[in-house]
Amino acid sequence: MQIFNRIKIPVLNSTRLKLASICFLALLLLLPLQQALGQEYEVGDGDLLRISVYDNPDLATEVRVSGEGKIMVPLIGEAVVNKLTAAEIGKKLAALFADGYLKNPQVSVFIAEYKSKKVTMLGEFTKPGLLEMRGNSTLMEVISNSGGITANAGETLFIQRNIIKGGTDHKDDIIIAIDLKKLLEGGDVNANVPVLDGDSIYVPRASFVYVSGEVKNPGAYKITQGLTVLRSITVAGGFTPKAWKNKTKIIRRIDNIEKTIDAKMDDLVMPDDILEVPERWF
Repeated sequence: MQIFNRIKIPVLNSTRLKLASICFLALLLLLPLQQALGQEYEVGDGDLLRISVYDNPDLATEVRVSGEGKIMVPLIGEAVVNKLTAAEIGKKLAALFADGYLKNPQVSVFIAEYKSKKVTMLGEFTKPGLLEMRGNSTLMEVISNSGGITANAGETLFIQRNIIKGGTDHKDDIIIAIDLKKLLEGGDVNANVPVLDGDSIYVPRASFVYVSGEVKNPGAYKITQGLTVLRSITVAGGFTPKAWKNKTKIIRRIDNIEKTIDAKMDDLVMPDDILEVPERWF
């Protein structure tokens, strides 16, 4: 960036140099964050704005944006602010104040409460429901604000988003699938996508396999991708000394009919399968 080429850095001792480097790096990290959370946010219905005019404290006010995207401002009256950023609103109000009221007004606008942008959180969230976003948000932020994902969650998160086709008024729904393991455990930044106003975010409940009989910890276990019979038994603590390993059965419902299948250790399990490990007769 050209601006950095003009900065003259004084000679510092090692301690001060380290401190200066840390501060400079923090500044670089904070600038994009501030832009994402504040400058890019477009005001809408329900947002609370705090307006101040330099050297005119009597004009300071807090006002909530109406459903029509309007606010009432002292002297000016009604002003349309829908889909404008705080900076754009400040410039617009300054121009209105300058039109016969104040000379060279300096107007500051701060968003005191974010109310206009909402997403719907469905499925295996600790606190599902309608969530109001404070400014522009990422997927990780809205997951955190919904209390996180439950232990029964599946491996994939789905975002349903309404988009307008270019050059038309026609709207289409698109589905974005996110691998939760990459997002939550792998720290994949590409999976931490921006969340938009009106998105519906859904995490389905995981499917389970039920392991019974001669295993150390019989019970229900979440099915993960590529889960085999052997892996299911391993997750259940492994075989007991009495287990008849090669007589393990899969009880599976097919077309609403319960069928018993001789299991191979490398067979993939299906949702709601029952693995039955019998006891040896001798």
